[in-house]
Amino acid sequence: MGIIVQKFGGTSVANVERILNVASCVKEETDRGNNVVVVVSAMGKSTDTLVGLAKEISAQPNKREMDMLLSTGEQVTISLLSMALNQQGLDAVSFTGWQAGIITEPVHGNARISNLKTAAIETQLEAGKVVIVAGFQGITEDGEITTLGRGGSDTTAVALAAALKADKCDIYTDVTGVFTTDPRYIKNARKLLSVSYDEMLELANLGAGVLHPRAVEFAKNYQVRLEVRSSMEKIEGTVIEEEAAMEQNLVVRGVAFEDEITKVTVLGLANSLTSLSTIFTTLAENHLNVDIIIQSTTEGDTANLSFSIHTNDLLETLKVLEDNKTELGYEQIDAENKLAKVSIVGSGMVSNPGVAAKMFEVLAANNIQIKMVSTSEIKVSAVVEEKNMLKAVEALHEAFGLSLQ
Repeated sequence: MGIIVQKFGGTSVANVERILNVASCVKEETDRGNNVVVVVSAMGKSTDTLVGLAKEISAQPNKREMDMLLSTGEQVTISLLSMALNQQGLDAVSFTGWQAGIITEPVHGNARISNLKTAAIETQLEAGKVVIVAGFQGITEDGEITTLGRGGSDTTAVALAAALKADKCDIYTDVTGVFTTDPRYIKNARKLLSVSYDEMLELANLGAGVLHPRAVEFAKNYQVRLEVRSSMEKIEGTVIEEEAAMEQNLVVRGVAFEDEITKVTVLGLANSLTSLSTIFTTLAENHLNVDIIIQSTTEGDTANLSFSIHTNDLLETLKVLEDNKTELGYEQIDAENKLAKVSIVGSGMVSNPGVAAKMFEVLAANNIQIKMVSTSEIKVSAVVEEKNMLKAVEALHEAFGLSLQ
């Protein structure tokens, strides 16, 4: 008898009918003789509804109170699923994140898991019960409720799989696996049989919504066997593993994209050895994630610095920079929004020169201007105007031979 962790996203538990379907999936696993831990998200778009309610009251709601509000979504799902399993003759118990022993750092809205105290879960598994855990949430050592950021239920599931030394972790979603790009937007995208941890981590960080980046980090660090599969169709999904089998020798394995990107430019920054570290330390201390960074030197003793952020973080970023203007020593700030990031990813890029050049040629041929560029061994990202995002994705997807034949 092994331990299997199953995670079901919001679409998979969007209504009572789908919750009953999830209960059937869980029962199939218990019928195979396995102990099962189920991690669930809030039902459908209920998190968006809660966010909308908060926004009606305040443009920038208090982060602690947002965590109190948003953590209620998953609590609805865990109790309903437990009832559904009871109806199928299974003994089940539901746990909130804090009841399950998920301890996080003291950061509201985007906390990281710092510790897992799984004794309560293990006790229930030993008693033969299915344990249902609310994803996306935890508690600090001081007893404050926190959330793990959007998509954090993936992280909850993989972290529990690692802590419990589970045989595998199945991520059930509304697609049948990991595709070469988002099939909702690019109709000739195709499913990959397997993807390496490193490729999946890049894809997740670059906007592929099928898995949360921190979940992939946990899986890679603790060698958790992952499979992304459909909660609606009983077919094989995509396996996430250390070394993925090369499919048709594809150098590029996927095209990821993300909208709502803003380019922030700090003008007249003091051109000193410590200016960069000071500005990015200040942003990091305020839990603001910066992505692509470009520095250009001007005449005299000043420099201009550009970086990309998510548009949702713009107001807070501008406030932090303004509050620290004297210490940072810059002249002014410009912001350009309505941008998007398009990226190509593939471990085969390491040994195949010219991939970036081909990407730039394809974008130029389609009259798409590149505003910023970032590269690593297995990815190239370009910031473009948001209106050109899907045009760029489709062109790159076709140019690198990823489309269905």
